[in-house]
Amino acid sequence: MVNRDFEAAYRLSHRAGLLPERIKRAFALLESCTLCPRACRVNRLNGEKGTCRAGGLPEVSSYSPHFGEERPLVGLHGSGTIFLTHCSLRCSFCQNFSISHLGEGREVSVERLARMMRELQDLGCHNINFVTPTHYVPQILKALPMAIELGLRIPLVYNSSGYDSVATLKLLDGIFDIYMPDFKFARPGPAKEYCQAPDYPEAARSAIKEMHRQAGDLELDERGIARRGLLVRHLVLPEDLAGTAEVVRFLADEISSYTYVNIMDQYHPCGDIRSGSPLGRRLTGDEYQAALDLARAAGLTRLDNRKRYLRVFY
Repeated sequence: MVNRDFEAAYRLSHRAGLLPERIKRAFALLESCTLCPRACRVNRLNGEKGTCRAGGLPEVSSYSPHFGEERPLVGLHGSGTIFLTHCSLRCSFCQNFSISHLGEGREVSVERLARMMRELQDLGCHNINFVTPTHYVPQILKALPMAIELGLRIPLVYNSSGYDSVATLKLLDGIFDIYMPDFKFARPGPAKEYCQAPDYPEAARSAIKEMHRQAGDLELDERGIARRGLLVRHLVLPEDLAGTAEVVRFLADEISSYTYVNIMDQYHPCGDIRSGSPLGRRLTGDEYQAALDLARAAGLTRLDNRKRYLRVFY
């Protein structure tokens, strides 16, 4: 259901004539790709592929209303998720391994991507939720004017790993209404071991600061549905490999104590986790409770309160 009192940021930017220049600048990045902190510098417009394995066209694994997301996104009619294929972070324990590592999905035109957005709105979804959008920012931007012409009005959600370039995020200022990054690791060692990205903690901190600068704290409408702002996910890992205490202190002290945070308990061994790894077991109840206690002790006041049996494996 469309909230007629709300006007999405991208519609305002479209009316101001800002999208053509943003699209041009974003596609220029693909000629020597620096969309994410990997900065592979491959020419994706000529078919070259870097770490993420994405090409020039968007690839989509699935799109549908999703009812397992955070409560402010789901509402009554679901979050309109578009699962984009591949990922620039490629965690070895990824709980969508077939999509992020194995490339499950198919190429679509930007016109088809625009129609998907409108179809999800027609199904009553409260938002368009791009899952792992980092490596497809230019294609999403290019699809937006077409989607607007088709009548798209609901908020856009940028649902990323947190491994985002501030320069790329600046192209999205005034485009995405809701940012929903992960903050996976607070320390370089585990980020290097499990994602080959020792710079992840620094990149995520910078990205989350920029996202909050653009969108602010999460705002809800009278129905409790998100319309603008920042929502951060933190997946608690066994043996405190995620560095939860550092993550929640950063969010409370350097972003906002009013940051909406989902402390996630659904870790389970999958992907490419070797036998004997600390990640070779599920999270215990005590570990999860300790993470919640750390978040509250840090001063965070808005923790997502979904029941633990609502598990969505990302």
